[in-house]
Amino acid sequence: MRKDCLRFAKYDSDTHGGRGRIAAMFWQQVINGLTVGSTYSLIAVGYTLIFGVLGMINMAHGQIFIFGAITALLTMTELGWPLWLAFIISVVVSSILGWILELTAFKPLRKKDVPHLAPLISTIGFATVLDDLMIKLFGADSRAFPTEPFGGRVTFGPVQIRVVDFVILGVALLLMIVLHLWIERTKLGKAIRATSENIDTAEILGIPTDRVIVFTVVLASGLGGIAGILLGLAYGALMPSMGLTLGFKGLAVLVLGGLGNVPGAMLGGLILGVVEVLSVAYGQSTYRDAVAFLMIMIIFFIRPQGLFGSQEKA
Repeated sequence: MRKDCLRFAKYDSDTHGGRGRIAAMFWQQVINGLTVGSTYSLIAVGYTLIFGVLGMINMAHGQIFIFGAITALLTMTELGWPLWLAFIISVVVSSILGWILELTAFKPLRKKDVPHLAPLISTIGFATVLDDLMIKLFGADSRAFPTEPFGGRVTFGPVQIRVVDFVILGVALLLMIVLHLWIERTKLGKAIRATSENIDTAEILGIPTDRVIVFTVVLASGLGGIAGILLGLAYGALMPSMGLTLGFKGLAVLVLGGLGNVPGAMLGGLILGVVEVLSVAYGQSTYRDAVAFLMIMIIFFIRPQGLFGSQEKA
């Protein structure tokens, strides 16, 4: 009888221990997904801002912020500059590239009667130039991103979270909250919203729409520069070819959250990150990139305006 009780107790302990490990693994993956998803949100917000104001999709967005992030990485590894200064370098370089993009790819086509695909093709051309330039300047190989300032882990029961994940999630969420409040409550934010609603009406109301458009493209690119640094911290490496794949992920979030919907882009990025990481943890890593586009297809069938988009904007 005593042996049976001991066997039952051991079985019960193993069962509960196994369930605990499974639950810990699940929550660990959710945290990982939120970390990656927060960077996707920042990327998608850049797409959303430009699409909302110009009605155009910037296919060079991924290449722009990866260029800025790799430039910042070199200042850290080659010049020994600190991480906080690398953030500034990435934002500045990405913003300058965004300004050049607006001057060369958007502005010449904005007020002309050109096919809808013309701006899209123009930004693809800009992206191709940046791809070639990055390979020429930085090479095609992956470069390790230093994460020593945020080494170590924090333990919450059975769940262990990297300190760097806290930093990434905290910075991304703080930026998204500040951006949302800024767009909703500041004069320039309201000017961006007015321009996105109707550019002709905004001009009649005295809003300098040309300046607003330039500022929006520069802002979107600068946010991408921050996302690039956070991605380097998350993955521990950066390489020029990442821009294309991450750009497509941003487009997936743009559709998932709702075209032109900034809060939707934020939430959509977090959703995509969690779904993607869980698909790797409980499926196969080869399906990771396919998940984003499978989600696009499903959303198009079920809710064409996106999860958080309004029917009127569909």
